[in-house]
Amino acid sequence: MPNKLPEPYHHTQRGPLYLITLAVAIVVFAMAWTGWNEPTLVVGLLILAGIFVLTSFMFKHLTVSDEGEHLAVRFGPLPVFRRRIPYVDISSVQADRTSWIDGWGIHWVPGRGYTYNLWGFSCVKLEVRGRVIRIGSDDVDNLVTFIQAKINERG
Repeated sequence: MPNKLPEPYHHTQRGPLYLITLAVAIVVFAMAWTGWNEPTLVVGLLILAGIFVLTSFMFKHLTVSDEGEHLAVRFGPLPVFRRRIPYVDISSVQADRTSWIDGWGIHWVPGRGYTYNLWGFSCVKLEVRGRVIRIGSDDVDNLVTFIQAKINERG
């Protein structure tokens, strides 16, 4: 009997991090609006508020999905930050936990590797060509099972 191929994986995690950055944007915008008489400061504050708004929409959710030969990791809905990891390059997968040093967002920490995380500390730890990549998820068990099936599929 032939091996059953795993169903394509697609999961989107939502987190409140974007609400924090939106709140900061509102505070900075309010500071600019309060009538500062320094035009340069007002422009700077408006630019800063805009950066926080854009950042909030870049990190509103984290989607992990199967793209045939690759695992895609995307923050969004503004798809500025994304990564595609070829399954053929993944040598191991396991459930893990990030630490406070890994942070939220996209980080590289010496000795720990890359972390793509939106919220929380649960993650999937991949070894990709001898390097560690951690992908934060609120669906760790299903993601580990899916990736392990993709690794086993290639034999």
